[in-house]
Amino acid sequence: MLFKLFSPLGKTYHQYAPFILRLVIGFGFMAHGWAKLSRGTAGFEKLLIQTGAPFAHISSYIVPFTELLGGLAIFIGVCASITAIPLIITMITATLTIQVHYGFSSVKTIGLTPNGPLFGPPGYEINLLYIAGLISLIITGAGMFSIDALIAKRKAL
Repeated sequence: MLFKLFSPLGKTYHQYAPFILRLVIGFGFMAHGWAKLSRGTAGFEKLLIQTGAPFAHISSYIVPFTELLGGLAIFIGVCASITAIPLIITMITATLTIQVHYGFSSVKTIGLTPNGPLFGPPGYEINLLYIAGLISLIITGAGMFSIDALIAKRKAL
C-alpha cells in the first residue's frame, strides 16, 4: 500500500522485487559454487575436514554443484520455489557447522596493517540474508522475467 503512494502514476512494481532478488542471490550462489569447483573439490574437502563439518568427502562434491546449478536455476527463475530448498539446507548446514562459531557479523576487523584492515573469519550474517531472500522467493515465486513466468503464460494460452 505504501509503495503505491510513491510509485509514479499509481503503477505498482512489486513483481520487480523477486527479479532483483533472483539476480543477486543466483549470482552469489553461482560465484561461490564456481570458486569451490575451480580450485578442485579436494581443497574444499580439506576445509570441511578442518572445520569439523560432517560427511566432508561427499559434501565437497554436493555443495559446489548445488550452489552452482541451484544458483543458475534461481538466476533464470526456473522452479525457484523448489530450487530454494536445497540452497536453504546448504546455508543452514554451513551456519550450524562453521559460521556459528564466529558469531553474527560477516565482517570482523581484527587488526590494521600498513596495507589495510585485517579481517577475521565471517559469521553467519550473510547466510541469514541468503536464507531470508530464498524464503522470500518461495513465498512470492520467481516473478516477472523468469522461466517460471514464461511457462505460466504458455499454460494460460
